[in-house]
Amino acid sequence: MIEECMAGKIDMIVTKSISRFARNTLDCLKYIRQLKDLGIPVYFEKESINTMDAKGEVLLTIMASLAQQESQSLSQNVKLGCQYRYQQGKVQVNHTRFLGYTKDADGNLIIEPSEAETVKRIYREYLEGASLLDIAKSLEHDGILTGAGMKRWRPESVKDYPQERKIYRGCASAKDIYRRFPHKEKSEE
Repeated sequence: MIEECMAGKIDMIVTKSISRFARNTLDCLKYIRQLKDLGIPVYFEKESINTMDAKGEVLLTIMASLAQQESQSLSQNVKLGCQYRYQQGKVQVNHTRFLGYTKDADGNLIIEPSEAETVKRIYREYLEGASLLDIAKSLEHDGILTGAGMKRWRPESVKDYPQERKIYRGCASAKDIYRRFPHKEKSEE
């Protein structure tokens, strides 16, 4: 967007808040000053700051510092939450884009038998020496959808299955914490 401003394609930027404009105070001020030199104002809706106002940069410096501190605090809280869950033996896995698993009512990973067959097939063909491209083509030919529900399989996507340690090998690690987690069969209802 900065390049488009420099090319004269944008004459004003309106953004939701300072925290959405830049990740830290220095970047925020650097870009604001570049844009100000070009005569391009930036308006922050949440804070009601227009960078072309006389008081704009002073307010912006203070608010950008607060936004950066809030962002760092939020990041730290997320990291601590993940670490706490790990210590409790709760491994967070995004199962929605991987084949072979779903979650039960308690949030535990359980094997989805029909999808598990596809995963086994990928492993089998991989171990038999088939190229990633050949595996992808055979899955497409047989009408098997990816974990994301797409018809087209990319070789890079196929490669993820044999190399995905956390999900398909049943173990996960975070710094010095290592957890094995059980796989349960999905009960037929």
